[in-house]
Amino acid sequence: MTHTRILKTSQGTLDFTRNKTHIMGVINLSHDSQQKHTVTHSPGEALTMAIAYREWGADLIDLGAQSSHYENQLLTPEQEIDRLLPALKLLVAADFMVSVDTWKPEVAAAALDHGAAIINDTSGLTQPAMVELVKHHRCPVIPVYVEARTPLEVGELKIEENKAHKTVEILKARIQDFRQQGIDQLIVDPGIAINYQVDYQAYTRQQLAVIRDTPLLKQLNYPVLIPIPRKKPGLNWVAAYITLAVEYGADLIRVHDVELAADLVRLLS
Repeated sequence: MTHTRILKTSQGTLDFTRNKTHIMGVINLSHDSQQKHTVTHSPGEALTMAIAYREWGADLIDLGAQSSHYENQLLTPEQEIDRLLPALKLLVAADFMVSVDTWKPEVAAAALDHGAAIINDTSGLTQPAMVELVKHHRCPVIPVYVEARTPLEVGELKIEENKAHKTVEILKARIQDFRQQGIDQLIVDPGIAINYQVDYQAYTRQQLAVIRDTPLLKQLNYPVLIPIPRKKPGLNWVAAYITLAVEYGADLIRVHDVELAADLVRLLS
């Protein structure tokens, strides 16, 4: 069965029916993010970065105020909202399609009330309050696959063969449950950019294997987002991840290096 591939948001539509890889550019409002070149220190800086992303070729912005790295501080919902809303309001006013990266229902509610188009739920849409919120707003949601209650609570990750197959089986059951609750505007994220306490070389091999299995993820019949890992200095690894993601059919890539990603998407298309 073919499900929704044209997603309707408060800021327009995302059309995944064409053979195109869309680009989601990351802007971090969390000062302890490891990706310092995407960190902004004021709403004005966030808007300037978003404008550059759009000029380079980004289709939407992923705005996050809470670091998802397990070593970093957990913010209260109020602290996260205070960081998030000033920048979000500026971007929405400038006609950006904004996805908000959060696992806290209170933050998602505030974001949607102020014009966010998509909720990027890094706890996998497992909290009843978040489910009810998404149902109420009828907004697209990205239930990120994560092997913990939240990204800050991860432990050691078991490296497995056929990881994508196992991920698909788990996501298939979750998606069936979402559909039964009336949630059908979904984007699938296999969670390969979540930071785990794991041997990085082994994790890298698993990340690459999952990207090569993107066609398997697409059998879930929803748009597939491949988050591009960025844990090593330099752009050679990033370019390899992006190239594989585009070549293996990702509908959307979430990137910290928008100009590079846009160049590669144009080249490979």
